[in-house]
Amino acid sequence: MRRIAISVAASTMTLSLAGCGVLNASGSSTDASPTKGNDLTVGLLLPETANTRYGKFDYPIIKNKVAELTRKQGKVEYANAGADAGKQSQQMQQMIADKVDVILLDAVDSHAIAGDVKKAKDAGIPVIAYDRLAEGPIDAYISFDNELVGEVQARTLLDALGSNVDTSDKVVMVNGSLTDPNAKQFKQGALSELNGKVTIAETYDTKDWKPENATAEMTEAINKIGKNNIAAVYSANDGMASGVIKALKAAGVTEMPPITGQDAELEGVQRIVIGEQYMTVYKSYPAEAESAAEMAVAKVQGRDIQFDALTQDRVDSPTNKDIPAQLVTVTALTKDNIKDTVIADGIYKTSEICAPKYKTACATLGLK
Repeated sequence: MRRIAISVAASTMTLSLAGCGVLNASGSSTDASPTKGNDLTVGLLLPETANTRYGKFDYPIIKNKVAELTRKQGKVEYANAGADAGKQSQQMQQMIADKVDVILLDAVDSHAIAGDVKKAKDAGIPVIAYDRLAEGPIDAYISFDNELVGEVQARTLLDALGSNVDTSDKVVMVNGSLTDPNAKQFKQGALSELNGKVTIAETYDTKDWKPENATAEMTEAINKIGKNNIAAVYSANDGMASGVIKALKAAGVTEMPPITGQDAELEGVQRIVIGEQYMTVYKSYPAEAESAAEMAVAKVQGRDIQFDALTQDRVDSPTNKDIPAQLVTVTALTKDNIKDTVIADGIYKTSEICAPKYKTACATLGLK
């Protein structure tokens, strides 16, 4: 994948385009979709429920943004595959049969879904890959800068190990699912920072991103390396970090080594508050989801200038080159910037994070 830096934030782009009256303009692209009014249907296919972000953030944000952009005339047809690629294929084929106007696809298996992407294309339904880069003739892609996610995780982990870090320090890597192309990019980004600085003692590609699988993998790593010989754990997301911590506790570890995460799940942030997890990657789901909704509506309505402005990057998939894309930046969240990230952005209230179990630790961090 080729990464090109985004020069303008998505929210700023939308406001500036609206202010200049561009939203009703149409470009001259030969691939422009037929113009359609506000009475449109966006199909939204999300991959799983183990990660709480999809039901709590992505779906409601996209639904509300589509309503806002279409004067409440547009709707979202939503389905979640529950980490089942076969089920997602059936859901997508149903949306094609229902003749939705555009599909936002967050693939369970980016390779397996390619045939259904082709079916949608043949039916005249644009497909925008959301959060994960699907194979097949997709029209656009929006996600976070995934290699940067891995780089940020690894840099923060090295910072946690301190100035005396060296190649004798053993790190366990608990990576994401092989069926998720993002997982490969997270891993590549992390390794670009970790290689030559620490020893990757054990590495795993965790099926379906499931915490229980991470627990089993970490238990195996502890048995091989020894609980006192693990300097840090690279976990690709918060759910798996919870599984890693469960295994370490079961082995009798009371003071956790630095452990990474991703997604800024509430439980992950709370673990950071009490020192069980060192960091997570905060990704602005509202920025990603709202931009995805804007891209989908612009594509259906033939607003090519707006669509092009929202997709100024280019990425390659195994099947297609130079796919129009938007790559959203990310932030390392540690105990030092909780207030400036998830609280400031309205993702969580202080009262949610600082439930009774966490009040003392919150007070120490100045979260009241």
